[in-house]
Amino acid sequence: MNMRTLTVVGLTFSLVMACAYGSTYSIPQGAIDAQKVYYGKADAFNKPAEVDYEAIIKASPEYAQLKKEKAEKGSGKYWILLSQASDRAVRAIAAVGKESSYDFISSSGYLASLSPSIPAENITDLVISKINGKDKAEKAGTKDTKDTKEQLAKK
Repeated sequence: MNMRTLTVVGLTFSLVMACAYGSTYSIPQGAIDAQKVYYGKADAFNKPAEVDYEAIIKASPEYAQLKKEKAEKGSGKYWILLSQASDRAVRAIAAVGKESSYDFISSSGYLASLSPSIPAENITDLVISKINGKDKAEKAGTKDTKDTKEQLAKK
């Protein structure tokens, strides 16, 4: 083969590999469910993730307080604590999205239900650890988890 043919073949191969490696996904306008999208833009994303929202809520300190105090379902206290747990979950999901390479985070199973389905990594545990780490830092009077670990080690 001559040099020109090799160059064309090489460029074509590079282009195919770049397309396969850096796939950009999108959700068609009619299929977007805003209730199931927690972070990112549905029209273009490269590294999607999914979370079990209910598990994140149940891991929050507000939900633990709700259970501990046995707040009556439907009472004002119940709804306030559930709302606070929801706010904490949404903030933690957004924080993980900003701090990680995941550019789109949705409800578990949402992307798999689309046609064609979009593969996504489940990062529920990562979000829960974010909630737990933040709570420990707040109790110690700092927002830096590393400082908290050092403070707890000294005690």
